[in-house]
Amino acid sequence: MLNSWQGRTAVITGAGSGFGLEVARIAAGRGMNLVLVDVQADALERARQEFESLGVAVLAQRVDVSDAEAMDALGAAVQARFGAPHFVFNNAGVASGGLVWESTVADWTWVLGVNLWGVVHGVRVFTPMMLAAAQADPSFQGHIVNTASMAGLLTPPNMGVYNVSKHAVVALSETLYQDLSLVTDQVGASVLCPYFVPTGISQSERNRPGMLSGGQPTRSQLIGQAMSDKAVSSGKVTAAEVAQRVFDAMADGQFYIYSHPKALGNVRTRMQAIVDGVNPPDPFAERPEVGQQLREALRGA
Repeated sequence: MLNSWQGRTAVITGAGSGFGLEVARIAAGRGMNLVLVDVQADALERARQEFESLGVAVLAQRVDVSDAEAMDALGAAVQARFGAPHFVFNNAGVASGGLVWESTVADWTWVLGVNLWGVVHGVRVFTPMMLAAAQADPSFQGHIVNTASMAGLLTPPNMGVYNVSKHAVVALSETLYQDLSLVTDQVGASVLCPYFVPTGISQSERNRPGMLSGGQPTRSQLIGQAMSDKAVSSGKVTAAEVAQRVFDAMADGQFYIYSHPKALGNVRTRMQAIVDGVNPPDPFAERPEVGQQLREALRGA
């Protein structure tokens, strides 16, 4: 359990907006040093200025988290400036929708690169640093939080690439939790599974590398984008509230972190179908009108 904050160091990817920025604000308020990581230069610079104006010790790094060498360099920079971090928030993420067979190689490479490989690199780079610090100092406490999604526990249609990336993050995080428990009591792990929260993720195409351009979007991708925009923008739980739940979970040693616990009914139904060996349940059972709208849109009715 990480419950001592003053003078500790937090590494936060996707720190320029959304959950990352709100987590950084809480960390700064608790006296932590900040390592702010984002691929969007202007957002990163605004965040750096915000926190430095408050007297916070900040290391701001523009990094593509899918890039192994860039993440290795980030780890070295953090070690040189602050030493091993106490809190790592592998949070950077992007979204892409559409029927699963219509996703291009570029779509898969981009989404898995950021959402999965970004977390893989964060775990790969920072966990050994934290374990070494724990071995050297019995009072060291650390925690890693990986951002997945409710889409990592469900399989909503017309967003297959995103689902795959987030299911992988849940599996990685659960395994990390189990692996850490074998070797230490000083470093823990959690997974954040938010539902629809107003952040910038539905507009993540703004940061898509030109070399991974998706080309002209398909009909299903345009429909998925429109539905995502509507769902995300209408969310009632704020990014700041979710950020607070992250810190509460670390203090309580809680692994699963949810923004919308009421959505777990759908997870329970899916898991029961797996146990019973029956076909996947209707994802729109609770809101059949949404499913009907999507079918009609995709079939051109």
